[in-house]
Amino acid sequence: MATKKSTVKKVVLAYSGGLDTSVILKWLQDRYGCEVITFTADIGQGEELEPARNKAKQFGVRKIFIDDLREEFVRDFVFPMFRANAIYEGEYLLGTSIARPLIAKRQIEIARMTGADAVSHGATGKGNDQVRFELGYYALEPNIRVIAPWREWDLGSRQKLLKYADKHGIPVEGKKKGGSPYSMDANLLHISYEGRILENPAKEPEADMWRWTVSPETAPDRAEYVELEYKQGDIVAINGKRLSPASVLETLNQLGGKHGIGRLDLVENRYVGMKSRGCYETPGGTIMLRAHRAIESVCLDREVAHLKDDLMPRYAALIYNGYWWSPERSLLQTMIDASQAHVNGWVRVKLYKGNVIVVGRDSNTDSLFDANIATFEDDRGAYDQMDAAGFIRLNALRMRIAANLSKRSKKS
Repeated sequence: MATKKSTVKKVVLAYSGGLDTSVILKWLQDRYGCEVITFTADIGQGEELEPARNKAKQFGVRKIFIDDLREEFVRDFVFPMFRANAIYEGEYLLGTSIARPLIAKRQIEIARMTGADAVSHGATGKGNDQVRFELGYYALEPNIRVIAPWREWDLGSRQKLLKYADKHGIPVEGKKKGGSPYSMDANLLHISYEGRILENPAKEPEADMWRWTVSPETAPDRAEYVELEYKQGDIVAINGKRLSPASVLETLNQLGGKHGIGRLDLVENRYVGMKSRGCYETPGGTIMLRAHRAIESVCLDREVAHLKDDLMPRYAALIYNGYWWSPERSLLQTMIDASQAHVNGWVRVKLYKGNVIVVGRDSNTDSLFDANIATFEDDRGAYDQMDAAGFIRLNALRMRIAANLSKRSKKS
C-alpha cells in the first residue's frame, strides 16, 4: 500500500546520483513535499562520489551522507558469504545481492540519527532489489515507512525518466548512441549490466560494454602465479603481503581483470518470478571462490565439507532473495563460521586467459591430508587395504538384498 502523502515529513533516500535516484530525489520533493536526506554508500563502485553530492545540493538537499563502507562491506558481508562458497543457480556470485543488506542497515541508522520517518530506494517493481532493501528495512526497523517510487509513479520506462530529467534540468551520464544507458550496479565485488541489447538473451554483449576485465583473447600470453594466505577461512595476505579485507578484494580484482577472469552472461530466475538476463564481472570473487574451495579441501573433514555443500544453495538463495537479516541466515552463518576455525594455510593459483587454475594448497597446522596414508607407494602399514573388503561388502548389502529379490521375482 502506498505511503500517504501527508504522513511523510522526512525521508532518507538511497542515492547514487545516477538517472533513477536523481529523478526520484526531485519526484519525492514534488510528490510528498517532504525533506529529503540523501545517503550514498561508497562500497567500491570506483566512481567519483562528489558529483552525487553536487547534484543533491543542486536540488536543495541540506543533509547529505556519503559514507566509506568498503572495509565493512568486505569484512562483514563479502567474506562471510565466501566462507560458505555461496553461488546462486550454479553461476552467480551474488555481487549485487550482498551489497543491499549493508545499504539498508546504514540507511536505517541515518533515519534514526536524523529523526526521519521514512526511507526510499530506486529499485523497480519488477526486480529483486526492492525485496532486498525492504526486507532489510523491516528486519532492522519494523515500523519504518517505505516509499518505492517505481511502484507509485507513471514514469514506467527509462525513456520517460530521461524526459523527466531533461524537463527538470537533471544531468544524465552514460547516455550514448541516442539511447538509454545500461542499467549498472558496481561495488568492490562486481559490476553488473542490464538493459539495451541484453534484453534479448540471444544477442552477444557488446565488446565495449565490459569495464573491469580484458577479453580472454587479449589477456597476457604468460600465466601469473598468485599465493593467497588464509586464516579461519578468510584471505589475510597476497604474495606474502598482509592486506585489509577491502585491499584483498581490490588486489584480486586488478589481477583477475588483467587476465580476463570473472565475466558471466546469465539468465537468472528473479525472486519475483520472471527470468532476467544480465552480465557480470566478478574477477576477484572468481579467484576467491576457487581458492577457498582449495584450502577447504585439505582442512575440512569430509562430512563437514559435504554438509556445507548441501546447505550452500539454501544459503545462497537466502542472500539472493533478501534474507540476510533473517534468523535462518544467521543460524546458517554460525555453523559456517564454526566450520572455518581450522581453515588456515595457503593456496597457489595460476591466472591465465580467463582461467583460475589451482596449482598448490597446504596448511602447516590444520591439514587433514596424510601423505603416509594416501600414497601409492609403501605406506608402512599406515592403512590396511584388507579392511576395504568388509567396508565394501557392508555398503553393498542393501543392493545385494534388492538384487536377490529381483532375481526371485523374475523366476516366479
